Amino acid sequence: MSRDRGFPEFGELVVCSVFNVKNFGAMVTLDEYEDREGFIHIRDVATGWIKYIKDYVREGQKVVCKVIGTDPSKGHIDLSLKSVNEHQKREKIQQWKNEKKAEKLVEIISERMGISIDEAYDEFGNQMLEEFETLYNAFESAVADPDAFLEDFEGVWVEAFLEVAKENVTPPFVQIDGVLEMASGAPNGVDLIKKALNAGLKAAEDEKVEITCIGSPRYRIVVIAEEYKIAEEVLKTVSTAAIASMSSAGGTAALKRESR
Repeated sequence: MSRDRGFPEFGELVVCSVFNVKNFGAMVTLDEYEDREGFIHIRDVATGWIKYIKDYVREGQKVVCKVIGTDPSKGHIDLSLKSVNEHQKREKIQQWKNEKKAEKLVEIISERMGISIDEAYDEFGNQMLEEFETLYNAFESAVADPDAFLEDFEGVWVEAFLEVAKENVTPPFVQIDGVLEMASGAPNGVDLIKKALNAGLKAAEDEKVEITCIGSPRYRIVVIAEEYKIAEEVLKTVSTAAIASMSSAGGTAALKRESR
C-alpha cells in the first residue's frame, strides 16, 4: 500500500505509467504519488526532431522521467523523458521495485501482528520512512545490523520487523580491492611475506578480508563491508599493517589500486 507523498520535487526522478499519447505529448500517472497525473511535452520526449512520438513513448509503457515543473494549486506536473539517461533509469527502476517489495513486507508484518496496514504505518512504517527515507533502506539496515536496530527502536513491532527482514532481504555490501606488491632479499623472504600478510589479516579483526596471491610478488586484498567508507578504512588498516611488518624485516611493500 503506497503512502500519499504529496507532490514530487523539482529535479526528482519518478516512475510513470503512460496512459495517453498524442501528437503534442504524453499523459502519465506517477506510480509513487498516488497515481497523480503528469505531462511530457513532445519537446521533452527526446532530443532532436520527432516525426512520430509513438516511436519513443507508447501507452502502457513504464518510463522514468525527471520533474521539470510543478504547480500544486492546479495539480500540474511537467516531466522530461529525454533528461534521464540509461544508468539513472535502471537505478530508479530498481529503487522503485525495492520499495514495492518493502511495502509488501509491511503487509506481511501487519498480518503477523493482526493489525491493518494503516495501523502498521502508524505503528512503525511512517517512522521508518522518516528515519531511512525509504522502507527498503529500513529493512536493509535491520538485516545488516540487527543489534543496532534493536538499540535504536522499541515496540512490539520490532521483533516481527526483524524476522521479516531476515527472511526476505539480503544484507547490502560493497566490495573493493587493492594489490600489495611485496619483496624481500632475505633467505627466509617467503616466510617474511607470509608473516606480513598475516599481520594484515590480524589487523582486520572481525572484518571480511581475503588475501590471495595473484603471482609473486603481488597479493590481492579483497574487502567486503556495508559501505565504501568502511571498506576503504579496512583496506587501509590491513595494508598499513602488512607494509609495516615487511618494512621492519628489511623488505619492501606498497599498495597499488587498479582501475577497472
